[in-house]
Formats: sequence, C-alpha cells, structure tokens
Amino acid sequence: MTLAVAPGDAVALTGALVAIDSRNPSLVPGGPGEEACARALAHVLRDWGFRVEVTDAAPGRPNVVARMGTGGGGRKSLLLNGHLDTVGVDGMTHAPWDPEVRDGRLYGRGSADMKAGIAAMCAAAWRAAQSGIGGEVIIAAVADEEYQSIGTRALVESGLRADAAIVTEPTRLAISPAHKGFVWADLDVQGVAAHGSRYDVGVDAISLAGHVIAEVDAFEREVLVTRTHPLLGRASVHASLITGGSGLSTYPDRCVVRYERRTIPGERAPVFATELEAAVARVHARRPELRAQVTLGFSQDPNDVAVSHPVVGALHAALSEAGQAGAIEGLSCWTDAALFTAAGTPAVCFGPGDIAVAHAAEEFVPIAEIACATDVLAQVIRAWLPAR
Repeated sequence: MTLAVAPGDAVALTGALVAIDSRNPSLVPGGPGEEACARALAHVLRDWGFRVEVTDAAPGRPNVVARMGTGGGGRKSLLLNGHLDTVGVDGMTHAPWDPEVRDGRLYGRGSADMKAGIAAMCAAAWRAAQSGIGGEVIIAAVADEEYQSIGTRALVESGLRADAAIVTEPTRLAISPAHKGFVWADLDVQGVAAHGSRYDVGVDAISLAGHVIAEVDAFEREVLVTRTHPLLGRASVHASLITGGSGLSTYPDRCVVRYERRTIPGERAPVFATELEAAVARVHARRPELRAQVTLGFSQDPNDVAVSHPVVGALHAALSEAGQAGAIEGLSCWTDAALFTAAGTPAVCFGPGDIAVAHAAEEFVPIAEIACATDVLAQVIRAWLPAR
C-alpha cells in the first residue's frame, strides 16, 4: 500500500495510518499485524526525504527507522518513538478504520494510541529539518508494543541509541518522565479431588486459593499503599483471572489465580514472587493443607527519568512557547520508554490524545492536540539539534 501525504501534514498522516488495520496478531487472532502500516509509512517518509530502513523484528512484524540530519562526529541525536500496532475492535461504537473527523476530533482505532503521536513526530522531524539541524533526528515506528515490545527490543539489541528519546504516547500534551511497570504471576493451588459428600478426604483448592487472595488483598491495603512515587502514586496488585474445579459435586483439585502487580521505580519483577510466596506462607501457617506454587510470568520494568533532565526542560520550554501549561505528570500505563532508558537513552513520554480512550469503545484524538504536538516537537528538535 502506498500513500500520498503532503510533507509535514500530521493530521492527514494520522488519518492515513488509522485507515490501515494493524491489529496485533499476538492479541487478536487473525490480526494482520503492522506490515501494511509500516510499508505505507516508509513510503511516505521516503517521499518526504528521510533515509528509511524497514527491518523485521519477527517474520512479518517490521520496524521502520527513518533519519534526518547527520549523526556521529560528536553531533547530538534525538530519537522519536511510537508503535504501529493496535488492539482489537470488538464493541467499538464507530467504524474502526474510517478516520472520520467531527467536532474537532479524529476517530478510529489507534487514533490516540498512537498513530497521531507517530504522525506528529514524523511531521515535526520533517519541519525541523527544513530549517537545518545540527545533528540527527531518528524516527522509530515499531511493532508489538501492545504485547511484548519485540519491535523496540529488537532496535535496542541492534545498538540503536541516542542522547535522549521522546515516546509520543498519548499524554494530553503533558510531559511524562516516569511510568509504572508490571509483573504477571500465577498462583497454582493444589487440592485433592473427591466426591462432594466426602469432606473427610477432599481438599478444596478454590477455598484455599481464596485465603491467599484475601492475604494478598490485605498486603495491598496495608503495605503497598505505603510504597509511592511522587509522580505515579502507589504500587498495586490485583487478581486478574481465576480457574478451577470440574463439577458441582466434586472437590476441586486445582485452582490457578493469575495476578498482575503494577510496579513503581525501584521495584523489579522478583519482588512480586517474594510477596506472593510470603502470602502463601502466612496462609500455610493457619491452613497446613495448603500446597501452592508461585510462577513469575512476563514483566516490564518501570521508567523513571529525572524531571531535571534536559529533554524534560526542552519539552517544557517548547510547550511554554506554544502557550501550553507544560504539566509534568506520571503515566499509569507501561510504554517502550522504559526499554530505551534501561539501555542508556533517557526516554520520556509526550504526545497528543488521552490514554483514557485508548483501547476503548470510542477512540479519538483532538485535532488541535495533533497540531500542537507537532509544533512542540519541531521546536524541541530545533533546540536539541541547533544548526551550526
């Protein structure tokens, strides 16, 4: 698929990208993935004069990396990152791939999360380059952020680095230098199957799991409420899924509870295993028949960049010049910013749209925010990479 979009037109590029179905196949069976969207974006950016590479993070799951300016030789660089994949569309109240504009908003799946952010960063890089920049601006439009971030992981593993990065996730034009991480874990409780009348031999795995659930709930209310971050609030945990039992007249021999723990900076994934195992031990002291195993699953670490970092200052100055408040806020959701920061490229989030409408039945982005984000990012690029 090829697109014709006037150079620097972020709103038109947003609409063109929204019109391409890029549902993540790891989340949506039969989803087409990012390939058509990536190829179309690459075509546009080549037309605009970028040096463009398209490489697969996994078969059929490409990343687009596009560059303006000149790197190396002690010159500074700025990385702008966004993801091309979207979640599913079940239950949406408007056409997901029809980028309709009404009441000052552009509607469609991925409009806020985050094709408007990608369009804004691409248009901003093009605009800044027209007046000359003294370094290199790098666009990275990636696959799979919504699942396991294979796109950004592949870029980091390839050695892609910059002096700083801005991930254009929807922040309502706030600057977000920190966000939470998450850890998934399974609590697998073993019981003893028996006829429902044989309380003397049956061991109810579901009931025992309930005792652990109550213990974890108490831990959140008494301990996690005290673990806080100035921008992110407190850490949290919740039971997400539960399975168990085989029939109404049978003692359940197994119950599996799947947990998600939201972490704040300073916390790493293994802490959750320790917390769950401690909850199991407390219950076991009261109910010695409890047999349970804790297994950690997938995790992503939090992000935390100092509010005094120059990229935060550059964004704040550009927002002030545009007449915006330049609020500095934490972001509750996880983003690829954490992967860049961990690899040595301090990354903050800033972009148009509201995360509250991401993945929602009605998803939209205000047109005015696309325009403002583009202007602000262009100014940041010029300030970060001043022409010599």
